[in-house]
Amino acid sequence: MLREAKIDEAAKTPTLVLDLQEPTQSASCRTLVVATTHGNQPIDAKVNGEPLIVGVNAYIRKR
Repeated sequence: MLREAKIDEAAKTPTLVLDLQEPTQSASCRTLVVATTHGNQPIDAKVNGEPLIVGVNAYIRKR
């Protein structure tokens, strides 16, 4: 779950903080998801005055 999101205007970098979870099988059954936003999520950060939308899946390969 997305915990925090911010934009460093000077460095022009986004920073996202997600909760780690126990590895869970992905829908494709090929990977184990360890952090996710559960689809695309709008965040409070803005780029050119528009809300930024992010989608993140962090995973490990199944063995």
